[in-house]
Amino acid sequence: MKDTLAYYNNNADAFVESTFEVSMEAFYQEFLPRLPKGGHILDAGCGSGRDALFFDQKGYRVSAFDGSEAIVSLAREKTGLSVQHRYFSEIHESSTYDGIWACASLLHLPLADVPEAIGRLWNALKPDGVFYMSFKIGQGERDHNGRHFTDADESIAEQWVQNLTGLEACQMWRTDDQRPDRDEQWLNILLAKAPASHKKLTTGGKEHHFLPKLCQAIKAADQVDMAVAFVKTTGLNLLFPDLVNALQRTPDPTHIRILTSDYLDITDTEALRKLVLLHDHGAQVRVYQSKGSSFHLKAYLFAGHVENQQMWGRAFIGSSNISRQALQDGLEWNYQVDFPPDSGYLEAASRFEELFQHPNVVPLTDNWIDDYEKRRKPPEQSLEPGSDEKQEVPTPNDVQHEALEALDLTRVEGYRRGLVVLATGLGKTWLSAFDAVQMGARRILFVAHREEILYQAAETYLRIKPNSRVGFYMGKQRDRTVDILCASVQTLGKETHLERFDPRHFDYIVVDEFHHAAAPVYHRLLNYFAPQFLLGLTATPDRTDRSDILSLCDDNLVFEYPLFEGVKGQFLVPFHYYGIYDETVDYTEIPWRNGKFDPNLLANKLATYGRAKHVHREWGEKKQSRTLAFCVSRVHADFMAEQFSKKGVRSAAVHGESEMSRGEALEQLENGQLDVIFSVDLFNEGVDLPAIDTVLLLRPTESKILFLQQIGRGLRKSVSTGKDRLLILDFVGNHQSFLHKPQALIGQAMNHRQLAEFARKAEKNQLDLPDGCFINYDLQIIDFLKGLDHQGAEKDYQVLKDTLGRRPTLTEYYHFGASIAKTRKLHGSWFGLVRDMEDLTESETELLSRHESFLLEVETTAMSKSFKMILLDAFQQLGGWRSPPKLSELAQTSWETLKRRPRLYQEIAVSVRDVDGSSTQWQQYWKKNPVDHWTNKSPTIFEIENDQFKPVIDLEDEQIPPFEEMVQELIDYRLASYEARQSSKQEQQSVENVVPITPSGTELPYFPSLKIACGHFRSSNAEEPEYRSIGWGHGRTEPNRHFIARASGNSMNGGKQPIQDGDYLLLEQINPNQAGSITGKTLAIERLDDTGDTQYLLRTVRKSPVGEYRLEAANPEYEDIIVTPELIEQFRTFARFCEIIDPLEMALGQEIPREQIPELFGATFNPGNWQSGHVFLKDANAHILLVTLNKQGKGAQHRYVDHWIDEQTFHWQSQNSTTPESKRGRELIEHKKLGLSVHLFVRENKLRNGKAAPFTYFGPVEYQSHEGSSPMSVIFRLNSTD
Repeated sequence: MKDTLAYYNNNADAFVESTFEVSMEAFYQEFLPRLPKGGHILDAGCGSGRDALFFDQKGYRVSAFDGSEAIVSLAREKTGLSVQHRYFSEIHESSTYDGIWACASLLHLPLADVPEAIGRLWNALKPDGVFYMSFKIGQGERDHNGRHFTDADESIAEQWVQNLTGLEACQMWRTDDQRPDRDEQWLNILLAKAPASHKKLTTGGKEHHFLPKLCQAIKAADQVDMAVAFVKTTGLNLLFPDLVNALQRTPDPTHIRILTSDYLDITDTEALRKLVLLHDHGAQVRVYQSKGSSFHLKAYLFAGHVENQQMWGRAFIGSSNISRQALQDGLEWNYQVDFPPDSGYLEAASRFEELFQHPNVVPLTDNWIDDYEKRRKPPEQSLEPGSDEKQEVPTPNDVQHEALEALDLTRVEGYRRGLVVLATGLGKTWLSAFDAVQMGARRILFVAHREEILYQAAETYLRIKPNSRVGFYMGKQRDRTVDILCASVQTLGKETHLERFDPRHFDYIVVDEFHHAAAPVYHRLLNYFAPQFLLGLTATPDRTDRSDILSLCDDNLVFEYPLFEGVKGQFLVPFHYYGIYDETVDYTEIPWRNGKFDPNLLANKLATYGRAKHVHREWGEKKQSRTLAFCVSRVHADFMAEQFSKKGVRSAAVHGESEMSRGEALEQLENGQLDVIFSVDLFNEGVDLPAIDTVLLLRPTESKILFLQQIGRGLRKSVSTGKDRLLILDFVGNHQSFLHKPQALIGQAMNHRQLAEFARKAEKNQLDLPDGCFINYDLQIIDFLKGLDHQGAEKDYQVLKDTLGRRPTLTEYYHFGASIAKTRKLHGSWFGLVRDMEDLTESETELLSRHESFLLEVETTAMSKSFKMILLDAFQQLGGWRSPPKLSELAQTSWETLKRRPRLYQEIAVSVRDVDGSSTQWQQYWKKNPVDHWTNKSPTIFEIENDQFKPVIDLEDEQIPPFEEMVQELIDYRLASYEARQSSKQEQQSVENVVPITPSGTELPYFPSLKIACGHFRSSNAEEPEYRSIGWGHGRTEPNRHFIARASGNSMNGGKQPIQDGDYLLLEQINPNQAGSITGKTLAIERLDDTGDTQYLLRTVRKSPVGEYRLEAANPEYEDIIVTPELIEQFRTFARFCEIIDPLEMALGQEIPREQIPELFGATFNPGNWQSGHVFLKDANAHILLVTLNKQGKGAQHRYVDHWIDEQTFHWQSQNSTTPESKRGRELIEHKKLGLSVHLFVRENKLRNGKAAPFTYFGPVEYQSHEGSSPMSVIFRLNSTD
């Protein structure tokens, strides 16, 4: 290097003259556009100063140096710049220059020194800076004319730069020497340094939100302190879920302190009310009263401990208050200070401690907020970003509007209690708040069984009623002087707490869906309070699941809008559901107790590599953009996130102990940084996740409600993503615990037989789903469901118990569709069945043994009116088993109960309908009817003594609670079933467009796959049956003996009762040993072939005079079969033929595609003839009416002209060309006289799942009357099938 410097010192003039005028314009154009205007450039090894002078003239700030003293001197003269004499080894600056220019300078260093020099220059370059350097093309070192050169090509240069920290881009290109008479080539290298990271300074904007950093810090910290000038509801809503989660962390909740101010009155009162909710969770919240001074703090402090107990601290000091704009896309600077090493955090923490104790600082209370609200005068104009933000006042959606109208109407009708069913995602709690406002309620009680539901309700009510005081009654918290009280039923339901309130303290009470175990507590609580209105809320459309809450609401179902309606109304997106067989898990090996799997063993079975591989494969084939997965445990969620990440899927596990917070994860999922979130239960409810378009269910779900909540996370519409459907990937196992999922999806309870029928419809794609929806099950699941076919009270009870995860109530069993009469026949009573299923406790068993006659009387006593049960209900409300009530009290309480139930109140005699419950007339009326009934029983049950209604039954004190529950269970059932009967009668009298029930008769199993050969023996099998109702005209038929199968062949096609191929045969199963005389009977004979398959043959049995049996065919073309001793060993009498069933009778109540209808009448489908809604079949003498009720595309006046008048009567409108005088019109009017039949096929809509919808066959109809002409309006009545 010394020789090179000596060369330049000795030849400085010649060198400067030969290089100063060389044009480098093309190289400047690569370098300068990447620099900021007026940026700082270092010309490293500047030589003549040519380039430094150019940069200076272009307005850049220039520093230049060279190693040759002589050249430095000349360069100063030529350029007038302060060129320094320095060596590359003397470069110690850090992040100083926007650009570094090392043109043909580094090449004079020894090869070993070049990487270090490049490193020094790189360290001197600012983030986002540009570094240019050049070398002559070549490899290695050389000396030439007294100078040392290090030449390089691209491979050598790549080695020099590959380890530079923050290298963002590297560009290399070759050029020719710009000097005259030179033919060398040069390697040009341009390096770009990455911009400074946002590690310390968060600048806001769309790319660098402050919110994720706050959420992450809240998640990690043990201590959180915030001091901000103002808080807006819009910003607090963003932080609230993470703050609440931190306060609820177990076993050590986070300590949170928040300090805000009344400075300039910017903080809104709704935000302050919400901060009070945080205080209720355990946070300390205080207010700095500015009193004319300023308060401009924006500081967020966090502290925690690492494993070695070393404390860490983090402070964000900057410009962000708690507003949406400041936390998200506003341009706000917040600087991060970390301890260790920066002790600035400790200084900030100390100042916060001092400020939190300042004399101007007071605790935030409802009283303080009330005073603040009165004196508050917020600025008319925005003083800083976010200061004028307002949370939009929520308004009801269309569904909620409908529900609000129905609630208003039900109160006008006199009801004081009612139930609303809204699908998850449609806003049940919001609806209750809107209704409370609509009713003008001043004091509201919201009752639920879980704290998180109460906290969510409190937030919702504050949005609707922001000026209300909200409090809690749960755990150790006992608020009373508030406008809205959110109460845990477990706490408030205790008598000692109830007595602290006047029964009429609350105007409006809301009961959220509750666990059955709490039912007696709810009864106690709601029997105590007498609000103006009580609203029950549930998301399940299934009558079985909502039985308890419906009973509490006086069996008044006000409004119902289940999942399917939400999709049809376009409030929810359609779903595509895939039931995927969980092939790697055998659930039968996992212990199942009390409706749940053993949690530890379940987690072990689900967190396996094989299952993760299966899940990833199915997800990869079907997924959309944003997936939320539900796992069984935290370990399972972590395992699945790890496995998906290894396969390149951007995944995160989010739960109480995860590194990533819920808020942070949701933001990353929404903006596309994450593909999948694996969660346990953080997202079950209360979180709005409209961006989710795929839900992955990787665990058994304990209940229908939970299942609906989980899929409901993705059913909401998303404006930002515009998703058109929700994809549900549900891993379903071979276990009864999964049976509630199809019931929840379809929205109805199903016993085993109905589940099997559901599977058959799913297999044939015949499920009735909203447009755009799709359900698909793997064949293994279809087979599992089809194998459930059964009948019997015990099995109905067991499947319902498995579905609910507990013992069902009688009301639930009734709504489930089980036969109560059959249950009593087999077990004596409802509690007899429960006893036989070993589900009664020891005390309940003893009570049933001692008082079975009374319980059976309550269960079965005749009821022409509701009064008997109303009396018993009032008796129980008054604690009659402990202390007999006076007749006046009993009559008054009965009257109050009836007043709540207008339908039942109408049963009261007109003479006392307008009197008060305490009046003499009412007392006498009530004694005459139910009181006398219960006191005149033999043996005696109740008696009147000293004007008291006294039970004769003797109960110990500890027996009273379980006995009350048993009696209440029967009362609830009797009232529910009575109201259902009364409603059914009213519906039959109404003129609404109702769909009739399938005609009554005997329901028999039909085996579509079982073929009874009428020819030669034929192999067949009897898979799961379908069930068909046949009329009473077939004699005494019983489902356990009689069944239906089809004939195959023509050997019996002859004689007086010919049987043709395809006929439906009514058969009676017989035991060969108890068949009695078989001679002359037509029997189905069974035998096994050589392969072990079962074969069947239908023949008439004859016996010769010598005792030899012969199987006779009715068709002479078939030979008889002589039954030899050898054949006797093979043959078995299987069933007795009873008669042939008309195919139309088999079709009754069934869904039939249009193209299959003609064969019912022995006709062939012709598309041209059968596109009409009215077809005449000449050979069958039959008119076929094909009716679509909702004629989409037609004018509104024509859509519903065809409709049901009642369950037996149908209004039909003819084609425009039909008149009463026309041939068709006359045939319809006089069809009976002309020997013609008319058959009615009806469907709701033209399409189902994008395909032609089938028709339901309602049987033959009879003309009743008609009006009009062209078209005719005709009234038809269904033929009776009884």
